[in-house]
Amino acid sequence: MNPTHDDVSDAPFLKACRGEAPPFVPVWLMRQAGRYQAEYRAIRERVSFLELCRTPDLAAEVTVFAVRQLGVDAGIIFADILLLLEPMGAPIAFNKEGDGPQILKPVRDAAGIDALVADVDVGATLGYVLEAIRKVRAELPKVPLIGFAGAPFTLASYLIEGGGSKNYVLTKTLLYKDPGAFRALMEKLARATVRYLNAQVEAGAQAVQLFDSWAGALGPEDYREHVLPHMKAIVAGVRPGVPVVSFGTGTGAYLGEVAACGAPVIGVDWRVDLGEAARQMPASVVAVQGNLDPVTLFGPVAEIKRRARALVDQMRGRPGYIFNLGHGILPHTPVDHVRALVDEVHEYSAR
Repeated sequence: MNPTHDDVSDAPFLKACRGEAPPFVPVWLMRQAGRYQAEYRAIRERVSFLELCRTPDLAAEVTVFAVRQLGVDAGIIFADILLLLEPMGAPIAFNKEGDGPQILKPVRDAAGIDALVADVDVGATLGYVLEAIRKVRAELPKVPLIGFAGAPFTLASYLIEGGGSKNYVLTKTLLYKDPGAFRALMEKLARATVRYLNAQVEAGAQAVQLFDSWAGALGPEDYREHVLPHMKAIVAGVRPGVPVVSFGTGTGAYLGEVAACGAPVIGVDWRVDLGEAARQMPASVVAVQGNLDPVTLFGPVAEIKRRARALVDQMRGRPGYIFNLGHGILPHTPVDHVRALVDEVHEYSAR
């Protein structure tokens, strides 16, 4: 029997996602389970990154540990945005630490796009993610759990480039030379993503986040024409009533277009002023998430607290605010600094 989805409806994180006023500013952190933790590194000494993702007991363990260690107000299931590409027909590999992922069969033409599977059987192919979600919900019944997926432009870029990129030459070249093929790719990714997110919700996730880490590679016109329609399709396809967080990096110059996707929560990176970002949001956006620079956590604790208080002050009077970093926690970040940040946000915002 699946967990009910109203177990934690009054949790501060979910109240903020609905634009309500929780008793304090809720906080969770992207990549809150990761290499900065000694306990995580110990597990990684035994298994590869993909083995960790594909082993429900371990994925649940690191998810739960991060919530308990940091005292955050939501967990996010431990997985990777590229996992969805494998059942679509694009196998992935993670080689030496720091090299980044590889797409073993890059997709760079109409024939490759036609061969991709959009109607993924999530239970059969990504059941390990769903089982990890069920295990976390059983371990943390009173803490909201966030499911997630990569946004279609970021996934498309990985597929086309074959891995990381600085200039996205292959991706943009396909977009410019054959916009019909690029649109077909984005439509397939959007369909698969909706199926994946709804399966995570069915397994017990109470909110979902779309990560568009590479959206900032585009200008506003290209984003509006080639990305926004597919983001709208995903948000509209997620089960009604489930909060969707849309997070992109490098999109500060066209936040209005990003926010037009219909997601009720918009996450912003550290390159934009948080208060100004909130003022740019349309009425459909009831909550803003962000946006402390992750490198701040390497600084003195007093400075971390000062900057955290400044962000909370910028958002006072706006009930829908979720504190987060402007991107994920970096390796080697001192764990005690992360805990100090979480405690400060809670204590200061409750005054």
